[in-house]
Amino acid sequence: MVSHGIGRKYWRDGNCDTSISHAKGANKLKKIRVPLKTGECALKAGDLIEMTGTIYCGRDAVLPYVVEMAKNDTLLDAGIDIEGAVIFHTAVSCAGIAPTTTGKPEIEGSIVPLSEKGAKFHLGKGRILPETIAGLKQNGAYFLITPPVAALLTAAMSGCRVALHPEFGMEAFYEITVTDFPAIVAVADGESIFPD
Repeated sequence: MVSHGIGRKYWRDGNCDTSISHAKGANKLKKIRVPLKTGECALKAGDLIEMTGTIYCGRDAVLPYVVEMAKNDTLLDAGIDIEGAVIFHTAVSCAGIAPTTTGKPEIEGSIVPLSEKGAKFHLGKGRILPETIAGLKQNGAYFLITPPVAALLTAAMSGCRVALHPEFGMEAFYEITVTDFPAIVAVADGESIFPD
């Protein structure tokens, strides 16, 4: 577990274990099981989270195909359930994982359609457009960014499998298993940590 302060107190809140640091000015750390199965996990822009469970990974090569399958309601036929899921904008390789820029049209263009079909978290890097922020709010979804520590992200990963389009190699649609995977809530309920 990443240390974020001293004197923590933990409790259950739906899908979240919330940790409050008694250190002055410290952010709350929320531990989240993903995918979310029931209810909501109230997050605010700026919250620190750690996710445990499974995360889908894809980037500009494969996400347009995933969106098309979601629109045609064929993801479940392929064994992909994005209800409550995390979609991480990354390729997966033996060298590790790290986010790519979310603002690429093929990536950012996937956020609202996949949120409409149930995806709860989109994990990447950089700013997103105001219309994407509005689409996230409308669907009760979040945009997360990772701390700039690729080695820590890779260390949190304990397994992976190609879920769709193996022909794309490391840019296929992967499902990875993670423990205490760190992220920062960048956009929640229409609010962003990025200045206007």
